[in-house]
Amino acid sequence: MSDNTDTDVAPDTDREATNPEEETPADGQEGTDDRHADSDGEVPDAGDGATSDTTLGSDVEIEGDSEFQDAEEQLLGGLEIDSTEEIEVPDRLVDQVIGQDHARDVIKKAAKQRRHVMMIGSPGTGKSMLAKAMSQLLPREELQDVLVYHNPDDGNEPKVRTVPGGKGEQIVEAHKEEARKRNQMRTFLMWIIIAIVIGYSLIIAQQILLGILAAGVIYLAFRYSSRGSDSMIPNLLVNNASQKTAPFEDATGAHAGALLGDVRHDPFQSGGMETPSHDRVEPGAIHKANKGVLFVDEINTLDIRSQQKLMTAIQEGEFGITGQSERSSGAMVQTEPVPTDFIMIAAGNLDAMENMHPALRSRIKGYGYEVYMDDTIEDDAEMRRKYARFVAQEVENDGRLPHFTEEAVEELILEARRRAGRKGHLTLKFRDLGGLVRVAGDIARAEDKDRTTRADVLQAKRRSRSIEQQLADNYIERRKDYELTVNDGDVVGRVNGLAVMGEDSGIVLPVMAEVTPSQGPGQVIATGQLQEMAEEAVQNVSAIIKKFSDEDISEKDVHIQFVQAGEGGVDGDSASITVATAVISALENVPVEQNIAMTGSLSVRGDVLPVGGVTHKIEAAAKAGLDTVIIPEANTQDVMIEEEYEDMIEIIPVSHISEVLEVALAGEPEKDSLVDRLKSITGKALEHEVGRQGSGSPSPQ
Repeated sequence: MSDNTDTDVAPDTDREATNPEEETPADGQEGTDDRHADSDGEVPDAGDGATSDTTLGSDVEIEGDSEFQDAEEQLLGGLEIDSTEEIEVPDRLVDQVIGQDHARDVIKKAAKQRRHVMMIGSPGTGKSMLAKAMSQLLPREELQDVLVYHNPDDGNEPKVRTVPGGKGEQIVEAHKEEARKRNQMRTFLMWIIIAIVIGYSLIIAQQILLGILAAGVIYLAFRYSSRGSDSMIPNLLVNNASQKTAPFEDATGAHAGALLGDVRHDPFQSGGMETPSHDRVEPGAIHKANKGVLFVDEINTLDIRSQQKLMTAIQEGEFGITGQSERSSGAMVQTEPVPTDFIMIAAGNLDAMENMHPALRSRIKGYGYEVYMDDTIEDDAEMRRKYARFVAQEVENDGRLPHFTEEAVEELILEARRRAGRKGHLTLKFRDLGGLVRVAGDIARAEDKDRTTRADVLQAKRRSRSIEQQLADNYIERRKDYELTVNDGDVVGRVNGLAVMGEDSGIVLPVMAEVTPSQGPGQVIATGQLQEMAEEAVQNVSAIIKKFSDEDISEKDVHIQFVQAGEGGVDGDSASITVATAVISALENVPVEQNIAMTGSLSVRGDVLPVGGVTHKIEAAAKAGLDTVIIPEANTQDVMIEEEYEDMIEIIPVSHISEVLEVALAGEPEKDSLVDRLKSITGKALEHEVGRQGSGSPSPQ
């Protein structure tokens, strides 16, 4: 369970708006207007599959004479449609990309200059889609076929030959035809000799058994000799005859053999029954991606040895194939170097850089680009029109969903705003949003509807809740059953805190505090599996308490308990104001209103700092039956709760701990005294602090 701030901006993966297994281009998508030139004024060349008149990241045009101001205010950005069926979907992946302007420009340059790229970001933001788009920008005419031949001098060192794409099949067929003719002649000769031998044994020698035995020996001899003829047929290792664009190989999670190539084990290694070594050679993803794109997501999950060999393939542009198992007969085989002239696109979350082989990253960085994928993009009319096109793309790519009505698309755009977690932004995690589109379409299809409506989208939002959200809702219900959530009255030292589970699930997390006499030096004792960030937050709170309290807490122990924090513990600092309020209440014996929940980080001077996930936390408080939520003033713009919760709960923004106490503490005389004392100690008058807070507060971490 995460107490929070880091869950608001979680870095990826993705792997893209649609599952890569489905190879649907609906994931991190983006686009601007016409193909613009690179910074040096040049426009990158397109391959065979990319026509120059198609715009990169093409805009979605508005029909009619709509005013710009009207377009800005409309949810569809001025787009007037009855359904998404009226929206034209671009053919090329690069034109379907939405929101990743910088990444798309880098991909264009990298495709033109054949540079490697490392893309880091949250899952579902478009990394694999951009990699596929790059393969469409590379020229197809450079593709090569790779053939492996038997080496008569050393059978364990097959020879390698490269030919233009499509020629490999012709060469293999020519060798097969030649071998077939030789076999026909050999078979014809064999039957003539057998006939002569049997005739001689019957007519002259009159030894029929001896003749049959001699015929069998002749047959086996001819069959054995024919194997040598078959071994002359080359093995077509890489075949690009049917490839319409440059190769794209997804090597994510590939084991060493699948990535680097392998040689099959042959249990029959003698007696003329063995398979020729060149026929047992299998290409790896690095060989299939020659003249194309090799995409490896979660690059840090490759073992170190594979990363080292991958680095060699990148640097040398060729890599021989050998058996990956030391106990296999394939380990004896080592081919000549096979071409590996690919563009490497490595992807992953932020932790991918920590566990990635430093030399491999140096190769990518030294000969290419590093790109961070955006999680959100500014909400404007053009971007909302592209989101409408995204829905049309998902429907087209799936092929089984009813098209969406205008109202249904508007509801999806509202959900994109909500999932962004930032005022004036839309989420770029298209894989998750695409999942919502498919669930809504499935609901409409199950009811035999011609169109997917807003009601279907609303129902899909309820059905497609994440596991964390379902678990959080279950926690809330169970706590109601056992009366663990207190939402009325007032209690000393108990505060309803708020936390998030995963990325989109809020939960009420009560915090209790108790102050006891110490039998030694006083200390702050916190339980609830606090992780490092939460422990530091508790220490910061203790600084405020020491400055605030009239009592000498060096002779007291302050016990802080995060009630039922769960196995994951607490890993953020957004419970800081909750802890401070609970401890101050316990120290001064002033009760806290239990119909109030709160979230916020706290500086050592008492300033309330912004946190993440405020929308989900507020909704969790409303579900738990609480009346009021205290949030940092800097987070006010990030609140985008569902309509059903707006009338259920009051939101109070604060900028200083004194404001928190003024709202949360019960008992007027005691509360007023405490708040006045805190203001005088910190020198933060309420009316002055509100004006100052905002621009100086850091963003949620």
